[in-house]
Amino acid sequence: MANISSNLFSSEDTNVWLSLQRAICNSAGFQRWKSELPSDILDKTPLEHLVRRYLRETLETLAY
Repeated sequence: MANISSNLFSSEDTNVWLSLQRAICNSAGFQRWKSELPSDILDKTPLEHLVRRYLRETLETLAY
């Protein structure tokens, strides 16, 4: 998975992603989802990876 600071993204893309990531982190859905994770996962997983996992799981759920 590409790091946000990777050259694959323009600075505008990075700004949009960071803004979206902040909005997701502040959402009730993300907070509820995060509260259900084991503490060892929360402790060792970077926030960006948690957001990506949340989005992936949410989209998988919606696909059903």
